[in-house]
Amino acid sequence: MAIKSFKPTTPGRRQMTVLVSDVSKNPKGPKKLTKRLKQHAGRNHRGKITSYHRGGGSKRKYRIIDFKGDKIDIPATVTSIEYDPNRTANIALLTYTDGEKRYIIAPIGLKVGDKVINSAQAELKTGNRLQLSKIPTGFNIHNIELNIGRGGQIVRSAGTSAQVLGRDHNLVQIKLPSSSIITVDEHCMATIGEVSNPDHSNVKIGKAGRNRWMGRRPKVRGKAKNPCDHPHGGGEGGSSIGMKYPKTPWGAHALGVKTRKIKKYSDKRIIKSRKKK
Repeated sequence: MAIKSFKPTTPGRRQMTVLVSDVSKNPKGPKKLTKRLKQHAGRNHRGKITSYHRGGGSKRKYRIIDFKGDKIDIPATVTSIEYDPNRTANIALLTYTDGEKRYIIAPIGLKVGDKVINSAQAELKTGNRLQLSKIPTGFNIHNIELNIGRGGQIVRSAGTSAQVLGRDHNLVQIKLPSSSIITVDEHCMATIGEVSNPDHSNVKIGKAGRNRWMGRRPKVRGKAKNPCDHPHGGGEGGSSIGMKYPKTPWGAHALGVKTRKIKKYSDKRIIKSRKKK
């Protein structure tokens, strides 16, 4: 993939860049593998806004991705590599030998016509999915299960990959993109390779309207609000936030304050925490 820039014919075009790729932009996809995606504008079941700055945007259809990979020992052929508006990575449409079609997250290097398989005896090549016990040390993997049979939960965004570091009894040590090291049961599944679309992070949006297409509404600084709307609000002119710590709209500490639960269930997995920035 390449990043395309434009002549500065307008202020928005001056900074804007886009990805140029040969992936298919199928707006519908196979009917059985897509479903309606209702817009909620950041609201929960009570209609209360729980995610701010959401709303509008282009209509999308959700592509049903096979994160589990539970079709074991059945070869599949890559029919197409497609763009997915709901995620940063590209997706691949697989056609199995029994005629069934499924979507998976496309790794770098996977091409139309390639063969992939989910199997304990699978070859160690990009796109194949197998148990962590069968993957040698040093291999890059993605779409990793944390609980047996639950399906891939981590390392699924564009350009990411984890690395198998070693083994200890029935646990496999994995280095995540955040540089933290965790342990996972060796019977959990993972896919060989790095996730596609690594240039996604290098794209410059360029203008506010492009964010509106993606369902992002304008953000307002807390200090520009009234005191009744935010702890930073009020004051005459361009005043400071007027307190020792930055706060959220509900008065909790923000920016640099640790928010992880003290006794989180996943602490037992972590061998080394991510680097402090």
